[in-house]
Amino acid sequence: MDLSRHGGTLAGKRILVVGGGQGGDEQMDEPAGNGRAACCLLAREGAHVACADRSGAAAQRTVARIAADGGRAAAIEADVSRTADIHAMIDQAIEALGGLDALVLNVGISHRLPLARLTEESWDAVLGINLKAHMLCVQVALPRMTEGGAIVFVSSVAARRPNGRNPAYEVSKAGLGALCRAAALEGQPSGIRANVVMLGLIDTPMGRAASAARPDRTSAPLPFGRQGTAWEVAAAIRFLVSDESRYVNAIELPVDGGLSAGIQLAPRA
Repeated sequence: MDLSRHGGTLAGKRILVVGGGQGGDEQMDEPAGNGRAACCLLAREGAHVACADRSGAAAQRTVARIAADGGRAAAIEADVSRTADIHAMIDQAIEALGGLDALVLNVGISHRLPLARLTEESWDAVLGINLKAHMLCVQVALPRMTEGGAIVFVSSVAARRPNGRNPAYEVSKAGLGALCRAAALEGQPSGIRANVVMLGLIDTPMGRAASAARPDRTSAPLPFGRQGTAWEVAAAIRFLVSDESRYVNAIELPVDGGLSAGIQLAPRA
């Protein structure tokens, strides 16, 4: 099934996707990243999307794809490592969209350093982007979101699996679960939900870079014999920001083919 095409379940929703751009050295066979796929699918479902990225050009490229598909979107340049940029980003999104119904936090970095090689600077950089910036985004956006809104954090099964030997990244992703629950509790009086999508091995530009740096990453048999796609991630995000999930709150939804449950492709007899 082509999950890059859907119906229109998000008509009228105003959604900010943080980390919705894609790098400038795009190749013809390069897959969509999770942020771009989310922006495009949400727009195809009828949402008005604000695509925020550290690179304004990357955000504009995603917006151009949405516009070419007949959707509505606005590009915002913001570096979430700077608190002032987060405040400005939320202001610009609300102005461009006319309000804010949902917030998708997809931004993240990884230095791929094992415990012995971690420094204070590398630890602080990863935790600053992957966790502190998420907290600040929620802190600024939540009081200004409409009742019945939704927040989605994009995390990873690395939160529960240390075999990647990437503790700063793993800790930052584990922290998103606790932050999600705090946001869900804070949003409850306004009917605002918060949930996590916890990703397994997904075929994205970032995923390919991780596999190039650590070839054993995909050496084990994979669920269904393949990696997931960014469109499958986007479909889960679409559900969690839609009214279909209005009684789904404070969960960590694995989008990993069953990897975190130990399910792998069984060898043929």
